[in-house]
Amino acid sequence: MAHLFYLNKYFFKYRKRLLLGILFIFISNFFQSLQPQMIREALDLVVENIAIYRMYDGFELQTVVFQHFGRTLLFFGIVVLVLALLMGGFLFLVRQTIIVMSRLVEYDLRKEIFQHYEDLHLAFYKKNSTGDLMARVMEDVSKVRMYLGPAILYGINLVSLFTLVIISMLRVNVTLTLWSLLPLPILSISIYYVSSLISKNSEKIQRQLSKLTSISQEVYSGIRVVKSYVQEAPMGRFFHHESQRYMDKSLKLARVDAMFHPTMLLLIGLSTIITVYVGGLQVAKGNITTGNIAEFIIYVNMLTWPVTSLGWISSLIQQAAASQKRINEFLSIKPEIAPPRPSPKGRGQVSGNLGGDLVSSNLAGEARGGAIIFDNVSFTYPDTGIVALRNISFELQPGQKLAIIGRTGSGKSTIADLLVRLYDVTEGKIMVEGMDIRQHDLSRLRQRIGYVPQDVFLFSDSVSNNVRFGRPDASQEMVETFTKHAAIYDEIAELPEGFETVVGERGVTLSGGQKQRVSIARALVKQPDIVLLDDCLSAVDTNTEKRILGYLGNDIADKTAIIITHRIYSLLEFDKIIVLGDGRIVEEGTHTELLQKRGYYYEQYEKQRMEDLEV
Repeated sequence: MAHLFYLNKYFFKYRKRLLLGILFIFISNFFQSLQPQMIREALDLVVENIAIYRMYDGFELQTVVFQHFGRTLLFFGIVVLVLALLMGGFLFLVRQTIIVMSRLVEYDLRKEIFQHYEDLHLAFYKKNSTGDLMARVMEDVSKVRMYLGPAILYGINLVSLFTLVIISMLRVNVTLTLWSLLPLPILSISIYYVSSLISKNSEKIQRQLSKLTSISQEVYSGIRVVKSYVQEAPMGRFFHHESQRYMDKSLKLARVDAMFHPTMLLLIGLSTIITVYVGGLQVAKGNITTGNIAEFIIYVNMLTWPVTSLGWISSLIQQAAASQKRINEFLSIKPEIAPPRPSPKGRGQVSGNLGGDLVSSNLAGEARGGAIIFDNVSFTYPDTGIVALRNISFELQPGQKLAIIGRTGSGKSTIADLLVRLYDVTEGKIMVEGMDIRQHDLSRLRQRIGYVPQDVFLFSDSVSNNVRFGRPDASQEMVETFTKHAAIYDEIAELPEGFETVVGERGVTLSGGQKQRVSIARALVKQPDIVLLDDCLSAVDTNTEKRILGYLGNDIADKTAIIITHRIYSLLEFDKIIVLGDGRIVEEGTHTELLQKRGYYYEQYEKQRMEDLEV
């Protein structure tokens, strides 16, 4: 139960609904507990009046007695019906409070988990599979909701009904009450045993379900690879094997439930037999009436469902505890990349916003939109321990252009990740607008950077909405303008539904080059202060590349720009070019200066020039 204590804040938030629900449960059960008493009165009336009725056998008065007897029974029948209606009405209110509360908490908890996922750092997603994340926010939250709603409802119902029924039984006859409830200790021991088994198996089942979800998600996402390598059958066998494990675990738990429910019904039946036997002896002694036996039998059967549901409630609580434990594991992880804490008033420091309303203050000096400084930056990936950058230093003034060139694995993309704070530097610092990047408002920082990552991702939505993702308030005219700048407008226009064509999951219906150009349009439509392009033209042909570069020359003319690439773009004029090798700057200078050094840059330039001549 300790893992479920996390939910107490939601109980407090919806305390009015919860307290009203508890009140309605007690009122509903109060009316229910009165029904057996009315039936007892009616049965005793029947037994007593039968003797009186027979005394007037053959007399006209017998008809009068019979009519009076019938009216009295009708009255008791109406009372029982009214009590049932009142009980049902308050039971409806119970569901409108407690069950609705559980749905509201489910809604809040899913939002909280999703928001927490969004806040977590990139390394977290490299360690955890998407399927597992989805299972926790969907399956595990659903399990928790069953605890918040049905488990709490029927648990409180069990306590209140037991309290009211046992008080009513004790008022009639203590001896008969004790004998009738004799099987309950055995039932308690059975519930304890079953709960321990459920606790052991529930978490294993949920983990296996997460694994199944992860396998499915990976296969569907990588279906092209699966088909191209003809691995449908092996993947199917693997999924079948893991599904079998899930089924075995689930059947093991189901067998426990299958044994438990008949045992509980047997114990309830035993209580009924004991009630009839002991009650008959008490009637013979004159301690109780015949109607009391019927009353007790109804009481015992009234407890049948609550007692039977005790195992189910226990199962729900154990499963919810296992699921909440898994949820808490992720909720307890603190984001490594977090916005800075607000500075105390009067300290003379305000978070910068890259050209927004607020810029750096006293510490930063003069506001400089888009100025970037890397000061002896070193970085080691926390999840792998790989050293990506070593003592990188360079400076860009507002409006300057920088090209970063180097072999695969030289650390080029890491510079982009650090600049948008997907990671924080291990050593050194990055300055933007004269202030450490870690002191900037994280959201505003990223809003003012137009970033096109190397690994392009498109959402399963229309082309128009994918472009507009960079700027939700962008007009259709703006969307079309920037798709022209990204040299993708004509191809979008030829799609079946034009800009409203849905591109499929991860943009699967578009080619690699088309996805890259849509991603470029998405970055440019933001009209950012800093443009960051990470090898975003690798999948386009030479002519398309020239068209895009021509537009880029105008679009980023007044912006600070960093272009990371394997190729050398002679159509763009760069203020600085750096060449990375093994995480270090091995060459630095302008295009002319680097050609004169006749190093890696010169070799790549000559190689590319010869390839262009051959084309």
